[in-house]
Amino acid sequence: MQSSRKIVVGMLATVTLAVAPLMVAAPAGASAYSNCKALNADYPHGVGQSGAVDSTSGTPVTNFTVNNDLYNQESSHDRDNDGIACEKH
Repeated sequence: MQSSRKIVVGMLATVTLAVAPLMVAAPAGASAYSNCKALNADYPHGVGQSGAVDSTSGTPVTNFTVNNDLYNQESSHDRDNDGIACEKH
């Protein structure tokens, strides 16, 4: 009984040590795009939160990609803090 318990505990410890490094997430706030030019290559009109409205004195961008998760990741590129990162006509 004692030896089988030690074997099970040893197997669990091995599995835990093997899986733990795989569970490390990317650091919060890490940007996949280094700048707006790189982001606009994939999202030509920018990325925004749902319900965001472009704050501009000219014609507002309305055809940006709505993706809350991607916007949160790229929010450092939202210079005017209107909920749209790298907006572009």
